[in-house]
Parts: sequence; C-alpha cells; structure tokens
Amino acid sequence: MLKTYQYRLYPTKAQTTLLNQTLEICRKVYNDTLALRRDSWDNERKNVSLFETNRQLTQWKKDHPELKTVHSQVLQNAQLRVDLAFKAFYRRCKSGENPGYPRFKQFGRYDSITYPQMGYDIREKSIDLSKIGEIDMIFHRPMEGTVKTVTIRKNANQKWFVSIVCEDVPAKPLPESNECVGIDVGLKTFAMLSNGHAVKNPKFYQKEQKNLAKVQRKLSLCKKGSIERYRAKKVVCRVHERISNKREDFVQKLSRNLVNQYGILCFEDLNVQDMTKNPDYAKGILDAAWSKLVQYTTYKAEDAGRVVVLVNPKNTSQMCSRCGQIVAKDISVRVHKCPHCGYKADRDLNAAINIMRLGLQSLAKA
Repeated sequence: MLKTYQYRLYPTKAQTTLLNQTLEICRKVYNDTLALRRDSWDNERKNVSLFETNRQLTQWKKDHPELKTVHSQVLQNAQLRVDLAFKAFYRRCKSGENPGYPRFKQFGRYDSITYPQMGYDIREKSIDLSKIGEIDMIFHRPMEGTVKTVTIRKNANQKWFVSIVCEDVPAKPLPESNECVGIDVGLKTFAMLSNGHAVKNPKFYQKEQKNLAKVQRKLSLCKKGSIERYRAKKVVCRVHERISNKREDFVQKLSRNLVNQYGILCFEDLNVQDMTKNPDYAKGILDAAWSKLVQYTTYKAEDAGRVVVLVNPKNTSQMCSRCGQIVAKDISVRVHKCPHCGYKADRDLNAAINIMRLGLQSLAKA
C-alpha cells in the first residue's frame, strides 16, 4: 500500500530564499503552460499534450536562464499539474457539470514543488534537495517502503514541510476482531456509536470565533502593503492554523481508537459538499470534519486489516431500528418514538443502529 510521511523542515534564511524563488519560477512555468494550451485552442482549435509542453520547456530554458536554477523534473511536474487540471475540466464537462476553466496562479498561490523520481537524498536528520541544498528535518518517525515522490510545501504561516510518498509499505494487521459498530455523525453529537457511546462535538472553530473576529478586525484596519498588515496577517494565519491542528489531532486520535477497537466500521456515504449548500448548517458541518473522519478511518483500517463499509444514508434517521417502519420526524426532533412498536431511543442512536444493520447486510450480499 501507499503511505505518506510528513516531516517539518527548518531551512536557513538562504535556503528559504531559494525555496521561495523555486516556487515563483514554478508558478511562472505553470502559468506559461496554461497560456500555451489556452491560446492553442483559441487560435487553432488544437489541444496541446503534456509531451508537447515538455518539449516547449526546453526552449523556454534557453530563453530564460533562471529556469535552469530549478531541477528539471520539478518544472515538468508544474506542467503535469496543468495537464491534470485540464483532464479534470474535460471529465466534469462530459459528466454534465458546469466546471470552471483552469485558472492562472496569482503571486503566493503556488505553495508546493514535487520531485517525482530524483533530485533528493533523504538522510537521518535532513533532506538534500537538488539546486537548494541540505535542509534540517525533524525525523520524528521512521519510514517504510520505497520512496516514490517527495513534495516540499509551504503553509500559510510560512512553515515548511516535506511529504514523502512511499510504496510497498508492509501492512500492520491488528488482532482479529468480530466487533461491529455503526457510526452516525452529526452536529449536536459529533459521532454516535450503535453501542450507545457518544462522542461530543468539540466545535473548535466556534470556540475560536471571537478571537478570530478580533484579529481579523485588526487586520482590516491596517494599510495595505504596510509592515503592520503583514504582521496582523500572520496572527490571523496562526489562529486558523491552531484551529486546523486541533481538529486534525482530534480526528486522528478518534479514528485510531475506532480502528483499534472494532473489526467492522459502518458509516453513512454522505455527500458533504451538497449538505454545505444549506447556509444554516454549512459552518457547523465544515467545522465537524465528517469527511476527514471517514477518510482517516478508512486508510487506518486498510493498514490494520479492518473493514469500513459506507451505506446509503436514505431514511437511516427516519426508520425504526426495531420494527423497520418509517417514522417521519423533523431535524429538530431529537428522540425517536415509534408509534408502531413503541420503541423509544435517541434519534442518533436509532440511526447508528440502522447504519450498522445496513452495513452488515451489504457485506453479506458481497
């Protein structure tokens, strides 16, 4: 299986300058490649392939010597990103969607570079990058498997990270477990398990809203281009980063606990993107990070030899988990009361039991 390891980098000031210059050069190549493909279609109705853009890159290097300061495969990867953007655009057009045309990257919007095959040397406490040098790295856990790609990324708070994708990583199966659980995610309760255990919603963003509003007001009062605005922007970035880190830590730990305890985990196959179109619940849904919980649980389960099942969410809250009858209820009704069999339970618990039943049924059919 594939696995990604992320480590914090601590470049020197000179290396930071080189990294930022590399990002800017890659942004220029990205935009020039996008312009080439757009103009070719507008003027000649001709699609330019990735191979043709790679050939054009050779000429660009002759015309712009600064391109030679960046590893060749890093520049080719920038063109690959344009190619993937167009493929995604065409795919959405064919499926009947209304996608936006690939856009040019503005200054500061290109934040990562990738070494697909070579140009790097991973050491015990550092990584040596071609054209940049040896950068100190916090190697907090060992890697396994064969290194496939290396991506250097700068976050909004000007911190640098390296993501190393490894293939052929050996699985680490946990002892076999026959325990099954259905998990209903929500806003009032982050997750309700079919055994009755409830996980409270931490609401990290909502708890930081007042503090975030305060620093954002200060930012809005600063003059554009001033050093005060730059510093205020960094404060806003730090608040957002703190919220993100808290949410990430919470979901990682919860998904690990679920995988360690249960052999079969059943979730609803929710379309979160459509659910966020409701302005009354969008902020709470995005703050809850339901998709992350399913994503992290799935890859951890694959490594541990567990099973994750996604079921159709239709009527999981309306159906009685005891008799199977549909009991219509508004979202404000938090208790399930069945008039047919007399079963009474928390709304989320009733849904979690239904999710577990549907998950086991789908496994039996498979």
